[in-house]
Amino acid sequence: MTRFVKSIASLAALCLALVAPPLWAQSFVIQAGSVIADPDTGKVDGPSSITVRDGRIISIEAGHRPASEDETLVDLRDKTVLPGLIDLHVHLTGDPGGEFWREAVEPDEWGVVVGAKNARITVLAGFTTVREAGSAQHTAFSLRRGTAEGMITGPRIIAAGPALAIVGGHGDTSGFRPEVNALLASGYACTGPVECAEKVRRASQSGADVIKITATGGVLSQQGRGLEAHFTDAEMKAIADTAHSLGLKVMAHAHGARGVEAAARAGINTIEHATYIDEAAAKTMKERGTVLVPTLMAFKGVTERLGKGIYTPVVERKVEAVAETAKVFMGKAYRWGVPIAFGTDAGVFEHGRNAEEFALMVAQGMSNREALASATTVAAKVLGMENEIGRIAPGYSADIIAVSGNPLENVRVLESVDWVMVRGRVME
Repeated sequence: MTRFVKSIASLAALCLALVAPPLWAQSFVIQAGSVIADPDTGKVDGPSSITVRDGRIISIEAGHRPASEDETLVDLRDKTVLPGLIDLHVHLTGDPGGEFWREAVEPDEWGVVVGAKNARITVLAGFTTVREAGSAQHTAFSLRRGTAEGMITGPRIIAAGPALAIVGGHGDTSGFRPEVNALLASGYACTGPVECAEKVRRASQSGADVIKITATGGVLSQQGRGLEAHFTDAEMKAIADTAHSLGLKVMAHAHGARGVEAAARAGINTIEHATYIDEAAAKTMKERGTVLVPTLMAFKGVTERLGKGIYTPVVERKVEAVAETAKVFMGKAYRWGVPIAFGTDAGVFEHGRNAEEFALMVAQGMSNREALASATTVAAKVLGMENEIGRIAPGYSADIIAVSGNPLENVRVLESVDWVMVRGRVME
């Protein structure tokens, strides 16, 4: 057999493995005390039985039916059962801290170790799907495969890999001597529309599920310059157009209002943070259908660390500058009609606290139902997976959680999740 034929045979075997039933395939009957199957409706169904087979939801029936001999019974008769939660902005491969110099001394492989720890913490907190919003070249991709194949306990991972940035901007390496900056660079900084389009293609080739860019300056980077647009309009449009031509969406870190507006105008799909959003930027986002991912927990997490010697002076000043605005900006965007989806920036604060975002969203004007929908049906649509996750319905992936209490009455019950299933596999 020639080398070429062997390669084709190996590829075919890999494809069969990817579509084959998971190793943990089995059948369950979940007896629920109540069910919120579709958070868009706000409807709560009474005692129900959910049948799961080979990782998929087969049926939802009223009442509690017994399990057959080939089914495993899950007794959640005293719980509210609902779709698994979705966090659109996490950094599994990192933990909070201000020691930026660790980039120079810790190998990328360490990110996989940290990520495996955080993947388990995150999924046990009820988040069955996450969008990894920036990592080293292969760390998040390795975690993605590990959780998909059941080798690592964790959520489904939609991974960006390294973020595209301007040279020396937020997302590029800075804070070291020039030769060290160059050595640590991810290779995804770009200048001009042509080079930025090439970096999108490179990210796609390397395995990115989504393209992440840092459209403006940032708070936690050592680069102390302003929070307005970093990329030119032509660069951002080249990024968005190229990504969309490849079937990929684009998420843009952006703080300053003009940077937010420019990113939305260029066709970016989601804006992360949008701290200084104003009515003009909101109008453009609303017109273009650009979704805001507010990451309110990120601001809470960094302000908790102020004055403790954790951050460098340049970062401390930037955190202080955004602290008060972070308490009100999402509420303004909400009132201006900007579509909002759930994301936290976990990794800037401790993983596992993701659900604290819900109360912060409600405090800025959302209802409990809207906040829950932002992390289920709305987030699923942002990912283009609205027919796969975000609801409990026949044919959907069996991504299911259970809590004590009704999150439509008190969204904080989501901060303590009692039971989790991802792709038909019970998480422990």
